[in-house]
Order: sequence, then structure tokens, then C-alpha cells
Amino acid sequence: MRRLAARGAAGDAGEVAAPAADSTHCAQGRSPSPPRLVTSSGIYSDAGMSGTDQSRPRTTQWWQEISCWLGPFSSRSFVCFLPFFSPRLIDVCAIWDTGVLPPTADWKGASSGVAGARLNEAETLSSIQEAQLERLEVATPCGPGSRERGPVLRMARQQLPPWVHAAILLCLLSLGRAIEIPMDPSIQNELSQPPTITKQSVKDHIVDPRDNILIECEAKGNPAPSFHWTRNSRFFNIAKDPRVSMKRRSGTLVIDFRSGGRPEEYEGEYQCFARNKFGTALSNRIRLQVSKSPLWPKENLDPVVVQEGAPLTLQCNPPPGLPSPVIFWMSSTMDPITQDKRVSQGHNGDLYFSNVMLQDMQTDYSCNARFHFTHTIQQKNAFTLKVLTNHPHNDSSLRNHPDMYSARGVAERTPSFMYPQGTASSQMVLRGMDLLLECIASGVPTPDIAWYKKGGDLPSDKAKFENFNKALRITNVSEEDSGEYFCLASNKMGSIRHTISVRVKAAPYWLDEPKNLILAPGEDGRLVCRASGNPKPTIQWMVNGEPLQSAPPNPNREVAGDTIIFRDTQISSRAVYQCNTSNEHGYLLANAFVSVLDVPPRMLSPRNQLIRVILYNRTRLDCPFFGSPIPTLRWFKNGQGSNLDGGNYHVYENGSLEIKMIHKEDQGIYTCVATNILGKAENQVRLEVKDPTRIFRMPEDQVAKRGTTVQLECRVKHDPSLKLTVSWLKDDEPLYIGNRMKKEDDSLTIFGVAERDQGSYTCVASTELDQDLAKAYLTVLADQATPTNRLAALPKGRPDRPRDLELTDLAERSVRLTWIPGDDNNSPITDYVVQFEEDQFQPGVWHDHSKFPGSVNSAVLQLSPYVNYQFRVIAINEVGSSHPSLPSERYRTSGAPPESNPADVKGEGTRKNNMEITWTPMNATSAFGPNLRYIVKWRRRETRESWNNVTVWGSRYVVGQTPVYVPYEIRVQAENDFGKGPEPDTVIGYSGEDYPRAAPTDVKIRVLNSTAISLQWNRVYSDTVQGLLREYRAYYWRESSLLKSLWVSQKRQQASFPGDRLRGVVPRLFPYSNYKLEMVVVNGRGDGPRSETKEFTTPEGVPSAPRRFRVRQPNLETINLEWDHPEHPNGILTGYTLRYVAFNGTKVGKQIVENFSPNQTKFTVQRADPVSRYRFTLSARTQVGSGEAVTEESPAPPNEATPTAAPPTLPPTTVGTVSSTDATVTAATTEATTVPIIPTVAPATIATTTVATTTTTTAATTTTTTEGPPTTTTGTKIHESAPDEQSIWNVTVLPNSKWANITWKHNFGPGTDFVVEYIDSNHTKKSVPVKAQAQPVQLTDLYPGMTYTLRVYSRDNEGISSTVITFMTSTAYTNNQADIATQGWFIGLMCAIALLVLILLIVCFIKRSRGGKYPVREKKDVPLGPEDPKEEDGSFDYSDEDNKPLQGSQTSLDGTIKQQESDDSLVDYGEGGEGQFNEDGSFIGQYTVKKDKEETEGNESSEATSPVNAIYSLA
Repeated sequence: MRRLAARGAAGDAGEVAAPAADSTHCAQGRSPSPPRLVTSSGIYSDAGMSGTDQSRPRTTQWWQEISCWLGPFSSRSFVCFLPFFSPRLIDVCAIWDTGVLPPTADWKGASSGVAGARLNEAETLSSIQEAQLERLEVATPCGPGSRERGPVLRMARQQLPPWVHAAILLCLLSLGRAIEIPMDPSIQNELSQPPTITKQSVKDHIVDPRDNILIECEAKGNPAPSFHWTRNSRFFNIAKDPRVSMKRRSGTLVIDFRSGGRPEEYEGEYQCFARNKFGTALSNRIRLQVSKSPLWPKENLDPVVVQEGAPLTLQCNPPPGLPSPVIFWMSSTMDPITQDKRVSQGHNGDLYFSNVMLQDMQTDYSCNARFHFTHTIQQKNAFTLKVLTNHPHNDSSLRNHPDMYSARGVAERTPSFMYPQGTASSQMVLRGMDLLLECIASGVPTPDIAWYKKGGDLPSDKAKFENFNKALRITNVSEEDSGEYFCLASNKMGSIRHTISVRVKAAPYWLDEPKNLILAPGEDGRLVCRASGNPKPTIQWMVNGEPLQSAPPNPNREVAGDTIIFRDTQISSRAVYQCNTSNEHGYLLANAFVSVLDVPPRMLSPRNQLIRVILYNRTRLDCPFFGSPIPTLRWFKNGQGSNLDGGNYHVYENGSLEIKMIHKEDQGIYTCVATNILGKAENQVRLEVKDPTRIFRMPEDQVAKRGTTVQLECRVKHDPSLKLTVSWLKDDEPLYIGNRMKKEDDSLTIFGVAERDQGSYTCVASTELDQDLAKAYLTVLADQATPTNRLAALPKGRPDRPRDLELTDLAERSVRLTWIPGDDNNSPITDYVVQFEEDQFQPGVWHDHSKFPGSVNSAVLQLSPYVNYQFRVIAINEVGSSHPSLPSERYRTSGAPPESNPADVKGEGTRKNNMEITWTPMNATSAFGPNLRYIVKWRRRETRESWNNVTVWGSRYVVGQTPVYVPYEIRVQAENDFGKGPEPDTVIGYSGEDYPRAAPTDVKIRVLNSTAISLQWNRVYSDTVQGLLREYRAYYWRESSLLKSLWVSQKRQQASFPGDRLRGVVPRLFPYSNYKLEMVVVNGRGDGPRSETKEFTTPEGVPSAPRRFRVRQPNLETINLEWDHPEHPNGILTGYTLRYVAFNGTKVGKQIVENFSPNQTKFTVQRADPVSRYRFTLSARTQVGSGEAVTEESPAPPNEATPTAAPPTLPPTTVGTVSSTDATVTAATTEATTVPIIPTVAPATIATTTVATTTTTTAATTTTTTEGPPTTTTGTKIHESAPDEQSIWNVTVLPNSKWANITWKHNFGPGTDFVVEYIDSNHTKKSVPVKAQAQPVQLTDLYPGMTYTLRVYSRDNEGISSTVITFMTSTAYTNNQADIATQGWFIGLMCAIALLVLILLIVCFIKRSRGGKYPVREKKDVPLGPEDPKEEDGSFDYSDEDNKPLQGSQTSLDGTIKQQESDDSLVDYGEGGEGQFNEDGSFIGQYTVKKDKEETEGNESSEATSPVNAIYSLA
């Protein structure tokens, strides 16, 4: 029995004991015992009373009525709170489920949360539930001689307030709560369950005709269900069809076509039935369809003749495949059609030309349909355009003409719609689908399309524009997306609109899907099936697959629209119910079973568990249970006492007992007991309380000299029954205990302290239940000179924190801060730093205010108005800084108008029709008052118009609808509640830029040398720039090399010429190449139109160094040399020059020169003696001269001593090839090599030292000096000695073709910002600001093959700068292929191949003259095998089973595959070829591998598949 407090009218507390209502009492004409009311006046009860019901207290009579009324719900305890001495009859009535309403002595605390939630739920009760209450009110009487309950309850309802009615309905709602079966496999396997569908195919099931058909249907239940199918609503007898089988332990159908058959014969609507003795579950109605890819209709297409400027629609009309094919347009040569605002493909597949131009007839147009399932592409015959024009010459210069149409004589006209037709149309879309609206317009110039919605805005989160703004897609459409949309097509001649009325319908969707219902015998429940749609769907109930109307009657079941109500359920009530809701747009089918379980309570957790918990912690004792009816759970301690609930205990609905704070007396054995009408079950949990783990002597911060011994203490107290583990961390990482350290149970000792031992040490004391931490910091001091006094001999440490901060001399703008210094720890305090914190803009963030000498302990601080200050002080000595002092008391200064305005005011356009005004917001010390805001003013410059103004609380404002790139005067003034700031300065800003409208003209090119050209052009007019002229830019690309066999990269490169210039130089070109070049004007928005393409040719140059120069010494008599051709020949190679000299120590022999032919790449040197070594220098030659040389040395003999160099006087310097003329430091190797340098000049001139490529051998590192131009930089790094004053040194550059990583060293303080400044060879200067500690810095806007100068300087002081260094980015990669046409082996191989081909041709002609045949199958004589293609249909595959194209194919831009050679075939001239020809005589072949024979055998279908290409068959 549970108890709840009741409140009387006089405020007296009482208890009401409510026994469970029993339905048998009502059946026998008896009512349960009424509740007892315990008050200060006594106990009111019917015990010992006599007389009729009218003589008993009204409470007793009312309780009889309610008890009989709720008699069927005997599995619940009924509790009422009755203020008997109040005019109201009832305060609240609730059904108390286990754990839902926890018992307590306070009604408000116990029930307000649950009752409040249920009252809110009751407000949304459906009319069906109201009808249920009405039926209950007119129920049968309790027994003979008793009154009818209906009138009494009606009377009660008339006397009760409405919220009480809701509470009574909540009682009914709680009765239908279903039992949940735990996931425990043992319970799942024991309990009987009706079947449930777990997996099924989609409603619209489209299958590949080449595969076997699978229709999935899987279900679970106990016992395991059996399966059968219907096809087109008739029983489908699987046993009669040998091709059809069902998977084992599943209902999945498998239709096998390996033995023949047509998949189309099995199309239809299928439905799966899963049945066991408790019911039948149904799958969805699965519509099976076979994918189809029909042939394109044969047609002859005449050339399309159209006048230039007229609109044109090329219709696709693809064959109706299943599913619908993907449409794309290509030319007959398989090149995709370029689409833009003028030419685009519509959603229906047609190709629309808003206006036809002369260049449109440079290609033909073929519509392609790609079918997904069969992996084929159907290609329509190509359209050929013939454009009639008044300007027959297709002058490319007119394409970029600002008025291109009038220049070509095309008349301009207003827009008109090509699709859809007319001014209005309508469209219907289903809820949840995507809405696609499309408007395609014609006109000259090409119209722009804009979209609007009448009466509202487009849904920004779901709407997106496609197809160059011609299509509007709204994803996941809902009802609010219905309405009228219109598209506006406009050009400079006018505009036109089309209105589209959108109606949103909806297939059925769930509001309340029926769920499985598990009840105990005699319990009540309900199944609810609520769905919505447009039109409103109808609901049909079925039971075990049969309509509910034709099912056997069940007196315990009642259908009320979308709800089935079950009363007094019994074991025989088990069944599977189906709810089918449908409208004209679709249907939903849901299965929900009703299972009646009669299970005594059982425990689900292991018995006699041991739970150990730390003292004063919170813990939870779990007791999972199950039973039907739902058992009542109670907890007891040590097998005695009352039920544990309330106070320090809390019982959850799932049976867990929570102890909010563990004490020693909570230790013991806890028993949970689950009880229902079928029995009870119990389990025990033993709880042990353990003492916590605590570090009572923690390690302390220490300062130690290097070489001394340090001991860190860590003494721990813990529960003796738990195993203790003590470990140490250093800087929050596990500490490695080496031979200098000793770890004991209560300490850590470090012997011979070194600098690396400095850091934080953390002692971690842990058991299996808890842990404790303590941290200390160890500071290691370097060796000091012999102390001269006693103070110097003492260890030094950081100062203690200052204390006792006091504020005096309080004024409006100042205050005096006084503090008491802490102990200096044997190192005098040098400085004090005063910090402040304010609680308005950045609460909790401390800022430096001022700094004072160490001899001061009182200072006057200057303050800003309207800041709530709080101060703290930090002491500093030579060891470090102290911990901050405790904060002072707060002091708020009075407010005032701002004395300054925001800085960095800018006006820049982010779009062509706006201007964004930005500024740096003022901080707390400059706000001077509350509600800081900014008055923004602007007007056109040099006009007399008045100022526009707006008040802004942020740091930006956007001015809209501005002309393109117009200057504006801007002012931003600060204001707070005390007034305005000073009059602001006027700043000039500009509105947004648009793309330039003109290109540079009269571009002239003069070739300077083999790697550079000079450009000259005429400047554009300023009004065509439409913005700030940033630069003239040249786009150039290498079209080809004059060496025919050399592959070149045609990647576009660019050269920038900043400012309004008329000439410039393009460097770093490849010699002996054909180039093309275009010029553009660049402003802040981007590039303008391109100039006429110019072509030029660079002359022959010197080659790069030979690649992979290798020196091998197989014996003491010979040395073998091998090399590869230069990566960049830069002309026709005329040969190689080899210079080599013998040397032995300091003795050098005579230099020998050898010249080789361009094809020779090997050479053998006969050694003069076995002792000397050789130095080889190899270079390639063209007619211009010798190129860059590469140097290698022969290996040193094993017994040769390693030469020693003079000791270096500078740190190691990483160098490459350095030009003394321009101080360029570059490296020719792929990695920087460190070599010692012996300077012969002052250290400041090291950047100009000329050093060649370094070569590292096994014996020594040798540095060789050469002369010549700089090579490509891959790594630049200059090591310098660290200076004493503030400076920047050791700048390192690691460049690539388009980027470079920069690092450097400095001796600035923390928080210093830097600037990386670099200038390219066109004198374009750029800079990158760098935050402190942000190295390395990556420069990402570099150009390949460009030379840059770079320096790093301090942002605060530009005079402090690094040495200026020069580096060069690498050129774009080119795949150099050696000229093998003159190689002897190649000539011999070609002759052998030619001879073999000649012999084969002779054999073929002889065999054919004798009547023989090629091994090509006669189509008319030999039938098609299963592995052969099915029918010739003019289609070709674009993928096979593995999606791998055949050898010799290539992939087109849209992912399809096209043949590299012509599709024309000569098989038709032979006997029985398998090729198929179109009407134009072109062959349509297949270029995929067919499926395996086992997969395709017998799997014929009506759709067309592709034949094997005859050419590839012969191959």
C-alpha cells in the first residue's frame, strides 16, 4: 500500500489509504473498502457504522462509485486526494503506476511535476477518448440495489472544475500503457509472439532483366512464421513454377532465369504473408517491373536552318525507358555541348538556344539517353545547324565586343518564353518531394531570369537556383510552399513574366503509427492509427490480413474510427492488426500485433551482486525485472524494515534504487522484490562503502640548482582493502623513471637535476574506484659564479604574490592602488605589472594596465569613464613572475560621452550594387558609457545631396542599391547614453566593382631571348574598368614544342603588371616552343574580357643539366659513366661535353675534354693509375651553346683517409646555387644540404657567396664552384648567428611551383607580430601579416617559374628587418620524353614489326584467294550463344559489371566511355560480320565486357543490348 499526503480545508495533514479496486466486488454488488481519512480530529471510516448508504459519509459513497466505475482496471492502484471539508468535491485524481508518482509527504513536491505533465496531455485528448468517458459514465450498476453510476458521475462532473475532468481522463490514458519486453535473448526466445515483418522490398521494385529477380520478405516471431505470397491479389503457387523458389528460413522469392524464361512474364503486384499460430503479418504491395531501355525511333534529320539571333529548340524526345533515362547532349565526336546562360538543356531534355549565334554551327548536336539498369547509352542522330547571318565571318574579336549583337547585325528584341508557353501555368507537387520550376526565355541580348513568390519570400533554406537561374528547385516541399511563383525574364529591351500556380498535395504520412501492444490478461489497451494527407486519406483496419468486418466477432474489441479499444483482453485476443491508410497519391500499411502475456515476475540481473562505492558519493543499485501484469517493485535493507523510497533514497520506474549520498551506515544487503498477481521474485545486492583516496602531504614547488638532488613528497591515505597505485606525470605526460630517478611509495627523488627536468610534476594516487591528484613545479637554475655573499649562495625563486591590495584617493578618472610586496625569494623584484578586469564587455578577462619599478608599492592609475574596474598585481624578478595577487575591490567610474570614434573605417563593395561600411569596434575603456552605438553617415562624393544616416550597434553596415564603383564620403561617430563623441573624420569609400567591359588592344609582342618576351599594349578607357584598375594581366600557355616528340603541359600561366602600365616583360618561358597569349584588365571584382589571342615562338636556348648522372667504379682499371637526357632540351641537342680531371690530394692533373653525339648516354674512362680520383663535369649542347653542367666525383678508395677541412667560423649554412650578381640563393638538389662554409668576406656578405650544387660522398663533403644562371629553387635557408639586440635571422624558404613555406628565428618577446613582404619579377609587392608563434607561414599565391625577393620585418618597427633573400619557384611539370627516333634499337624494332606485318598480309591474301574465311561467326548460320550479345539495337554499353572500360577506350567528360578510334567498320564487306550500321553508315559498337555466362545464360529480355564491336572482336 502506498500513501500520499492529503490536504484538508483547515490545513491539517492526513493520510488516505486506497485499496486496489476489484472488479469482482462490483460483480457481486459490493464495493471496495472506502479510504480512511486521518486528521487531527480523528479517523473517519465506515467501520462499525450502520444504516443505508445515505447515512455513511459522502466520501464512502463517492469512493464506491469510483471504485465500481474503475473496477475493470484492477491492476492499478487508485489514489484520490479529497479535501472533505472544502466546497469542492475533489482536488485531483490520478492513477499511480509503479515509479511514475513517487511517494512523499509533500503533495506539491510529489505530484506537481507528473500531474502537470499529464494535465497538459489531457488538454489534447481526442473526441474518441471523450466518447470513451461518456460510455463509462452510463455503464452498468455496481450491483443489486445500488444506484446507477452514470447519473452520479454526471452529477460529480457538473460539480467538478474542468481540470479535474482532464485528470480523470489521464487515469484512463495511463491504463493503456503496454508492457515492454526486454531484449534479453532468453526471454525473447521463451515468450510467444505474433509475426513481425523485419525486411521487405520497396513498393516500386525495378529489376535488371539480366539478373535473377529477388523480392525480399523477412519476418520474426515465436514460433517462427511461415510465408506465402499473392500475385495480383491471387494466391501465388510457388511449387508450380520451377524457376521460383523461396529462401530458407525466409520469405524472400528468388526467380532464376539461368534455365530460360523472360523476366517480363513475372511483372505484377506481389504481397508477402508471414503467419504463425498467433496471427498473420503483411508486407507492402510490391509492384515488380523490369527495367527497359527501348531503341530510339529511326528518323532522318534534315539540317536545321535558322537566322542568327533567332531562338531555337532542338527536341530530344527520348524513348520511354524504365526508369526514365538521364539525358545529355554531345556532338557526334562525343564532345559535350558547352552550356551557358544562352544555350542550356531543359528539364524535359530539349536543348534551348535563347538566340543562335554563328559559332553554334561549328558542331552538331546529338541527344543521348543513359539507362541506369542496363548500362547502355542510346544516341539519337545528330542535328546539323545552318545559321543565316548578315556577318558571314566569325571574327573572334567580336565575341568580347561590348555590343556583340549589333556588331554582327543582329536585331535586339524583348524577351519571350520558350518554356513554358504563355503567361501562366500550374504545377502539382507531392509533400516531401522536390519542386522544380523552370522558365527558359529567348531574346537579344540573352535575358536574365529572376524568381519571386507572390505574397512572400522564397524559402532561403530550401530554395536553390539551377541551370543558370532558369530553374528554381525547392527541396522537401511542405504545404506552406504552395502559392503563386513567377519568373521574370529581362534584358535591356524589356521584361516579361510567367506565373506558375503551385498546389501541394500529399500522399498519406503518419501522425501516429500503430505500435505493438503487449498486455496482461484482463488489461485494457488501444491501437491508434492516425495519418494525414491531401486529400484526407481513408483508414481501413484488417486483422491477420482479412478486413475487420469479415473477421470473427470479438466482444472485447471496439473500433472507433482511427482507434481500436481492447477491454479485458484474454489469451485468445492475440492477433496481428493491419492499418491501411490511402488516398489517390499512395498508401501506408502498418502491422501491429496484440499479444497477451501471463508471466510471473522474474529478475534479469545476476544474483547477489557486490557493489563497492566511495564514501559520500552517489550510487545506483540496479534491479531489472519483467513480468505480466507489470510487477510492483519494492526495496528493503538487511531483510527488514519498510520499503525504501524517499529521503536519501529514490526508486526509478525501471526498478533502480538511487542513494543520493553514501554514508557508512548505508553499507549492507539490499533486497528488491517484484510482485504481481502470479507471484513474486527477489534479488539481493551487497553494498560495501570504502574510504576515499586522499593525498594528505602534497608535493611543493621547488627551485633547484643544476646537479643537485630534489625530493617531491606524495603521501597518500586510502582504504586498506583497495589496491593503491601511485604514478607520476611530467608536464601532463607519463614520466619515464630513468636511472637518475627513484620512485618510492611516498616520494619521487631526482638525482643530478638537469635543465630538462624543469617542469610540472603531478602525483596520481589511484585505486580501482577513485583517484586523487597533486601538482608541483620544479624550476632548475643554471650554474652561478662563486657566491660573494650569503644571499647569493641561497637558491633563488619566483617572488611570492603581492597581497592586501587597497584602493584610495578615489577620483572620476584616477585611483591610487597600494599593495604589500611578497617575499622576493632571494632575487630582487624588478617590476610590478598591474592588470585590470571589467565585467561588461569581457568579464573574467584580465588586461595589462601599467608597469611600475620593483621599488614601488603604490601607484596612481589613470581610468576610463564607465568601467567597473577590478585590479590585481604581479611581481617579476629574474627567475620569473609571481602568481597574481588576489583581486582588489571593484570601483566603477562615472560615465561620459565618448572621446574618440572607431578606427579603421572603410567603405568597400562586396557586390556590384552595394557598399559595406566597416570599422573596429571600441572596447570597454573607450565606450565611456552604456549602450554604445555608432552613427553611420554617407553620401555621394562631390555632390550636394544630404547625408544619409543610420544608428548601428554592431561593427558593419551595408548600403544597398548603389551605382557601380562610385566614391562616397563616410563618417562613423560613437554615441552612448551620455552623448555623442567628437565630430568624426571623413573617409572616402567606394561602392562595389563590376567586371571590366573592355580588353587591352593593339597588343604587341617582341621576343627578347629564348625565355622572355616584351609586351606592349594600349590602355583601356577608365569608364570601362568599372572599378579600381589593379593590374593588366597576361594569360599565356605553351601550345607545343618545336621538338615534335616532346609532350608539353598546356596549363595556363599568368603574368601580372600592376597599375596603369603600357608595357611589361613575361619571363621564365620555355625556349624553342610555340606560345599563345591573351591580355585582360583586372579590377577588384575580377578579369575583364580577353583580348585577341596572339601567337609567338621562342628561339632555341641552352639545355638544362643532364639528369641522373651516375659514376660507377666496377674495378680499379675503369670508371663507367651513365646519364639521361636533359629534362628540358630547350632546342635540338647537338651533343654532350664531358670534362674530367684526375686529382690526388692537392695535386690536380690535366683536364680532358670529350664530345659525344646526342644519342650517347654512356662512357667508360680507363684509369691512368689506381690511386687518383676523378672529377667529372657533364653538360649538354644545342646550337646556342652548352647548358648547365652537373658535377660528380668517382668514389674514394676504401683505404683513403678522409680529408679534413679548416674549422668553420660560422654555423652550418644550407645553400644551393647562388648568383653573385643578384644575390639569389637557390638549391639544385631536392633537399637542402648542410655544408660548413669558410667565409673569405665579412659575415654580412654571406648571402652573395657563389656556391655550386653540393655533392655528399662517403668520405667527405665537397663544395664545387661553377658559373652560370640560377637554377630552380627547392630550398633556401641561411643560418646566421643570433645577435644580441632585437633582430630577425635564419630566414628559410622552401618553395614549390605555386607556394612556399617561410620560417625564421628572432629574439623578440612573446606576442610580437611580423610581416612577410615579397616582390615578384614584375615588381608586384605583396605582404602577409603573421601572428606571433604562427610559423611556418605559407605563401599560396605564387606563380611557377617566377623569381621573388623576400624579407621579414617586425610589424611594430619596420626598421627591424631580416636580410633580403631571393628565391625562385619551380616551373610547371612537363613530361619530357627522349627522342628515340634516332636510337638504333628503336629502328631495328620497327623494321622487325614491319617485316612481321608484311608476312601476315601475304598469308591473309593467299588464304582469301583460296576461298577461306576469317574466323568470324556467320550470323545467319550459327545461332547466338548465351554468352553473345542479344540483339543489335544501335546502343552501346558505357559500363560493365566491374565498370572497367576496354583497352583503347577513353572516358568522356560526363563519365561515359567513347572509343578513341573511328567507329566505322568494314565487317559489312566480309561474310557474316556482327556489326550494325546506322542509316548514315556509321557503326555503333559496344565497348564493354559482357557478364559472366553463368549470370546471363537464359536471362533474355525485351530491351535492346549492345553487340560486340567488330573491330575489337578482330583485335
